Amino acid sequence: MSHSTSPPAVWLAEGQSSQRDMLASLQQLKAQSHTPFHIIASHRQNRPEIFECADTVFYEPTEAGDKRWQFVLERAIQHKVKVLLTGRNGIDYEAHRETFQAAGIRLFTGATSVAALQSIDDKFAFMQHCQAHNIPVAEAWRFDNTAELEALIAQHGNQRLCVKPVTGIFAQGFWRLDTGKPSGEKYDSFEHLYFTDAKKINTAQFIAAYANSQIVHERPIPMLLMPYLAGREYSIDVVCDNGEVLAAVTRHKIGKIQHVGYEQSVMDVVIPLIKAFGCDGIVSVQTKAGDDGQHRVLEINSRPSGGIGYTVHSGVDLTQVGFAYWLGLTDKPKLADITQQITPCQIRSIMTSVKV
Repeated sequence: MSHSTSPPAVWLAEGQSSQRDMLASLQQLKAQSHTPFHIIASHRQNRPEIFECADTVFYEPTEAGDKRWQFVLERAIQHKVKVLLTGRNGIDYEAHRETFQAAGIRLFTGATSVAALQSIDDKFAFMQHCQAHNIPVAEAWRFDNTAELEALIAQHGNQRLCVKPVTGIFAQGFWRLDTGKPSGEKYDSFEHLYFTDAKKINTAQFIAAYANSQIVHERPIPMLLMPYLAGREYSIDVVCDNGEVLAAVTRHKIGKIQHVGYEQSVMDVVIPLIKAFGCDGIVSVQTKAGDDGQHRVLEINSRPSGGIGYTVHSGVDLTQVGFAYWLGLTDKPKLADITQQITPCQIRSIMTSVKV
């Protein structure tokens, strides 16, 4: 087939954890479509379980920054890429949005400006932006040293608290403290080493570990002290277009079971949130309810979640919904219509393996 008549292409660049599932959904969309398109995937590492789901694969440069986005742009032009989802390195690409647009490539980084992506990544700036737009958000106080941490605990220690880094993913650095408990009731000193998934730590031990950390001394890690919200936590996968929610599926986990559906009370918080940050593409949002039952935003991840593949079981495949529209295969999705197609379900994830 000559280059002039080759079909348009979509490209999924290196992601965090959902690249394979999304590529599989795109292959199904292509098989069902009357309009052919090409599917490209890229990664810095040899990932056969990802590459086997793509039509063409590329190894991204290991260096961050200019080499990566220029490498992708050059090959995207050669292969007539119409839609590019950047995955984990959105800011590198976002800084050059106009260059991609000039090449006829619809770029999806999770937002439409570097400033917006930086506000999403910085959890303290994110909280302030939410507050400025009257969006219910988990409150947080930043600390950069032990003195600030101790002062904040002295001020707010009459309630349940937790800590987490200003920037980070996969709950790295998140710990529940034993503040706000009845006098003398503290977390077991050994508990946080033995039951690590519980993410609990004795407050005095956390302060001591933070104060004596060589890591923090050599490379300061800005942290947040926050009230601990004890209510149900939701993950929401969202297809959006310049701040407008086109489709969404909500889910929460009880034990090992994911409960997938569409919770309107959660979406009442998510819809204005997406607008406030001008989110664009496929993003994921985390919310959690407080003791008052009010859902509060924890964060936006400016990329698809690791569980976006779960949405398939609800009857709405969000990957297909988004890319079918962006490729011009369908009309613009309407949230009200998509919501009616969702069938609530309960699912359990299973482990699979791929020979490498």
